Order: sequence, then structure tokens, then C-alpha cells
Amino acid sequence: MKRKGFISGILSVFMLSIILYGCSDEETSVEEGKTEDKSLTVLVEGGSPAFTVAKETAEEFKEKTGYEVKIESVPYTGVYDKLKAEVASQAGAFDVATIDILWFPALASGLLPLDDLITEEVKGDLFQGLVEGGSYQDNVYGLPVWTNAKNVIYRKDLFEDEQNKADFKKQYGYELAPPKTWEQYKEIAKFFTRDTDHDGQIDIYGTTVFGANNGDTVASWLDHAAQAGTNSLVIDENREIIVNTEPYVESLQLLTDMLNKDKSVPPGAMEISSAETAELFWSGKSAMMIAWGHFYVPSNDPKQSDVAGKVGSAPMIAGDAGIGAVPGPWYQVIPSSSKKQEIAKTYLEFIYEKNALFMDSLGVAARKSVFEEYSAKEGYEHLESLMTTLNAKQTQNRPEIKEWQQIESEALIPAVAYALSGEKTPQEALDWAAEVIKGIIPPQ
Repeated sequence: MKRKGFISGILSVFMLSIILYGCSDEETSVEEGKTEDKSLTVLVEGGSPAFTVAKETAEEFKEKTGYEVKIESVPYTGVYDKLKAEVASQAGAFDVATIDILWFPALASGLLPLDDLITEEVKGDLFQGLVEGGSYQDNVYGLPVWTNAKNVIYRKDLFEDEQNKADFKKQYGYELAPPKTWEQYKEIAKFFTRDTDHDGQIDIYGTTVFGANNGDTVASWLDHAAQAGTNSLVIDENREIIVNTEPYVESLQLLTDMLNKDKSVPPGAMEISSAETAELFWSGKSAMMIAWGHFYVPSNDPKQSDVAGKVGSAPMIAGDAGIGAVPGPWYQVIPSSSKKQEIAKTYLEFIYEKNALFMDSLGVAARKSVFEEYSAKEGYEHLESLMTTLNAKQTQNRPEIKEWQQIESEALIPAVAYALSGEKTPQEALDWAAEVIKGIIPPQ
């Protein structure tokens, strides 16, 4: 009896050790990544099209791959801050993120190269500059989800009014139509700036000038510098500072003249950017706006606009060098710290195939085929003119340098403010900016 009890005890201990070993081995496997966590963490800007599309497609992606999509949404600057921290810590907190083109130089060292995803077929369906915009030092790090540029959005009812057409032709000698050149833009803006009640108050302005303390103001001015003939923005391919050369001075002079000389834009330019411009236009307080192409869509929504149904879209205006703009694309990227890189690539390809959802959500997308398909649909009349702007020879990306955001905040934004406020002439303001940039860019 004692021997039987002893053997029984031995067997019990043996079985218990097997169970404990199994538990221990399972825990070790999880820690070592051998037991797969079938989820992807996707970082997006809250309330953005990226958030909308990620949410709409999460269930389908899970059905196709078995992976749950966990969406982390934060404010615009939070996306950059979190990814910057991830690059530094290599914690593996995120598998995919959707980012602004502006952030590539600062984040590229912590991103996974995606050159294998950019096939000839993909390249052939993307607008010029999109692959380069998601690249840094000859490696591709981003797959685009949408692109955009500023266009002329205008009040069709004002432009097609017979009295306005007759009065304009009498005053300027040519037909009233959406402006194609700087001179036409200036003259049409002056024509439509008027006191309709003759009470001394301007009731409608021709257009707006961006002067708010942000990057949108810089991009708006650089649109015109591209039109004036620069082939590199602010800094050339040899890292020479060109911000105070003729195209930049001429384009800043255009804006200061409209504000201070022609007075064809609201006087509070230093508080105006995209949001304020849209609000003025949608409330019927301006005849035109040079605004991001997708602003056409809410312009025709009666819930958002007092001028709905009266709005048209035309390509960006041209300077001496032609039409040009600084596009604003966004991309999906994979942090190199992700422990699920292959399934993350699958996710990027999956979302790329769903590119039309960004058009549904925002009114723009990345793929030319999506633009072409939707341009024939009601409500997307802005796409033809936007494609013209995106394909224009002078449309170009910001330079591929890590210091760009610092240059914007410390040199370019203040320089535009100096000129618009009259504190300095455009040449003086840009000479000042050039000196500031010299202190930011390290010597070669």
C-alpha cells in the first residue's frame, strides 16, 4: 500500500510538472513573440479621412486576414509627436500610421522602406511627385492615400451675372471668367470688392490672402513662387538659400499689394488661413477663394454653405512660368519598430485598393484612376481643375530636408507677416528670412 501510494504521488508530481511546464512554455512563447498577437495598431488623426477609412474597412480586413485593426486616433500634432517618440524608443507601439508629407525628413530614420510596394503599375496610377514626396534619401517610405492642391473656387452666380459681365468688360476690356493669370486674379478681386448697400462698409471681398501664423500661409505664398518660376522651394538642390530671389519677392509682393494697395481682401489677413477663408466664402462674403481643392465639396452643401449650388472650380492661377502649386499629400507608413511588418504591408496594399473611399470621405484621393472615375460624377466637378493643377509643370514638393519645419516656423512665417503688416518690404522680409535660414541649416 505504501509503495502504491508512493508511485501515485510520483505520477501526480510528474503530471503537475508537465502542466506547469506547458504554462511556462506558453508564457515564454508570448513574451518571445512566438504566439502571434493577431492585431494591428493603426495611428491616425482623429476625425480625419484616415480615421473614417480605417474604421470602415476594419471588419473586412479582419475577415480577409484574421487580424483585428486597433485604431488609435489623436489630434494632428499628436500623430507626429507619437511617431517621433516611437522612432526614439523603438517600442513597437504602432504598426501603421497615416502622416503628412511634411514629416518624412524627421521620421524617415524610424520608418520601414516600402520600395517593394511601389511597382510600375502603382507609379503609373499616381500623380507626379507623389512617390518622391513619400521618399527620403532615395528610399520610399510612404504609400499615398490622398493628394491635394489649391485651386480657384468661385461664385458662378456672380461670374455669370449679365450686368457683372457687361460692367467688367467695360472696365477691363476682356470677358469676365475665372482668372487664369495673376493680373486677371488681381483685377477680378478688385472688381468684386464692393459696398453693396452704399453704407461705407465692404459687404463682399474679391478673395482673401493668408497671413495666419501657420504652414498653410507659407504654402499659399510658395504656390505663387512656383508660378513665378522657381524650380526648387526656398533651398535649391545644392542647399543654397534662394528664398530672397526674384520669384519669392514677386509672389510676396502680389499678396501685399492685394492687401495694402488694392484692398481687395479682408483687412484681417493676419488671422486668415484655410478655415477662415472657407467661412467667408461659404457665408457669401467673398467672390473667390484660392483654397484646397476639396473645399469645393462643402461649398455646394446647403447645410454648410449659403452659396450652395452657385459654386464653380477652376485650375490654380498661372504666373510667368505657368500654373504651379505646393501639394499636400498624406501617406501610410510602417514604423521599423513594428513586429508585424509583413501583415502591415498587406494592410497598406489593402487600403491602397480602397482608395476610392478617401474620395467619398474627403473629395480627393491619390490614384489618377479614382480621380478620373469620380470626375464624371455629380458633386465632383472640382476634380478636372484639380487634376490640371496637380499635373502642372511648376507643381512641386517642399525640399527634402530635416530642418524644413524649423525653417517654416522661425523664418518663413515671420517673413510673410513682416511683409503683409508693412513692417518690411517683401525684399527686406525675405533678406531677413535668408539670414535666419543660414543659422538653421548646418554647413556642408
